[in-house]
Amino acid sequence: MIETAEYQKRRESLQKQLKGAVAVVYAGEHAAPAVGKWRGDANFIYLTGIDNEPGAALLFDPTNENPNRRITLFLRPSNIEMERWDGYRDQIGSALKDRYGFKGFGSIMRTTSLPAMLTGALRRAKQAACLHPFAVYPANVSPDLNAFQQVSQRIPGVKIEDRTQDLVIMRAIKSPAEIALLERAADITVAAYREAIKYIKPGLNESQVQLALETIYKQQGGDIGYGTIVGSGINGTVLHYIANDQPLKDGDLLVIDSAASFGGYVSDITRTFPVSGKFTPDQRELYEVVLKAELAAIKAARPGATFYEVDSAARNVIEKAGLGDAFIHAIGHPLGLVVHDVVPDHPIKPNMVITIEPGIYLPDRKIGIRIEDDLVITKTGNRNITSGVPKTVKEIEAAMGR
Repeated sequence: MIETAEYQKRRESLQKQLKGAVAVVYAGEHAAPAVGKWRGDANFIYLTGIDNEPGAALLFDPTNENPNRRITLFLRPSNIEMERWDGYRDQIGSALKDRYGFKGFGSIMRTTSLPAMLTGALRRAKQAACLHPFAVYPANVSPDLNAFQQVSQRIPGVKIEDRTQDLVIMRAIKSPAEIALLERAADITVAAYREAIKYIKPGLNESQVQLALETIYKQQGGDIGYGTIVGSGINGTVLHYIANDQPLKDGDLLVIDSAASFGGYVSDITRTFPVSGKFTPDQRELYEVVLKAELAAIKAARPGATFYEVDSAARNVIEKAGLGDAFIHAIGHPLGLVVHDVVPDHPIKPNMVITIEPGIYLPDRKIGIRIEDDLVITKTGNRNITSGVPKTVKEIEAAMGR
């Protein structure tokens, strides 16, 4: 797991980057009504390790004369009646400060004090840094920009800056502790796939494959990383197919896009299996094209490369096979606290963790094929942390035992 000292170091590093500007990171609010497990904003979790405090906020006030008020965590006020519904919460004190790493490295206050503290910080600094990603018009503006705009209407001369890449760049380069969590999530996922593949057969329902995978995630101490996709036949041509309720048919291909999370960090694997246990000659020919494309992209994924270059390596293979129109999505994305993690405005660097996932989709033939692995970028290339799931035709057919 990630130690509180690492979260402290992240906060201190960000504060230095702000160069005197005020910033605030919000955890977000409960959905209404609150159903299921709530998880806060990934930027907030990255800086605090706290994923269960709706309404919380983290204020950076670098010009505050009190060193312990330069980074302040704000938590909702206690509400004993609501806590009987949602869970009991600790009072602010030494124990809470120790747990969250704020003892001697900042303060913890209630959110009722945030408006006054933020207003005072901006009156002194006259400089605000937007860290939350900007919203796309016509959606509501991001929460920190909204707050800064309200304060600037009351205090003249406040300058608002775009610093949205600051946390993106920090989050993109994973620490050893983060990589260890991603590797554990990958290991759990690999184990689940290797077990579930044994049971794939005609007559089984897509939902049963989903249940087999997700049960193993839980049994091994992980969680469900994202909405599992188990699509057979034409369902495998739907990128975000979520019904997972159709029977598996002999002769169809089965696309499985599912992975575990561990310690809040998410893996992401896709494999395509023949329901019968054997690829038909036509299926095998198409599958080999996608596999060749994936291997080309994996080879291209190294420090200094751009995602465009990695995408091109795969796309060139698929286009040469006359299937360019069937590759309808990008080659991959970074992994981290969310399955589609933040994308920095710079080329690939060491200790980034990314996916490679070419695919082709032919609805008229009821064939979808996607192959996806997770890579840790090294100084000289990459390391595939999900290679334990069978991927070649020979490996798949041997693992299915037919």
